[in-house]
Amino acid sequence: MLADNIVFNSPILARAIEGREAIAAIFAQSSSTRGSGAYTAEYKIDERTTFLRWVGTMDGHKIESLEVIVDDEQGRIVERTIALRPYPAVKLFRDAMYAALKDKLPPDVWDYPAQ
Repeated sequence: MLADNIVFNSPILARAIEGREAIAAIFAQSSSTRGSGAYTAEYKIDERTTFLRWVGTMDGHKIESLEVIVDDEQGRIVERTIALRPYPAVKLFRDAMYAALKDKLPPDVWDYPAQ
């Protein structure tokens, strides 16, 4: 399902993540962290690009994601970009994801480098 060279863009991270292994770990953790919910819309933008809307809860608070997924010729995901709202729920989500993945992802994905 995921291409070897997949790229993931998320508002909870300071930079894009690349590579199937790291992104698979993020996706697995995200599914269990963000709480209950469901995809409420799916639109094909073109033959390789899909837009999704997901609505659910995070610790009892509404959270919504908007996603753009790009596939390669074999139907594997090569890029996924996500936007989340509202900010208070996003912060809860980010804090939970950080606690679960801080030792699995490099520090520079969580914060900007000190200047």
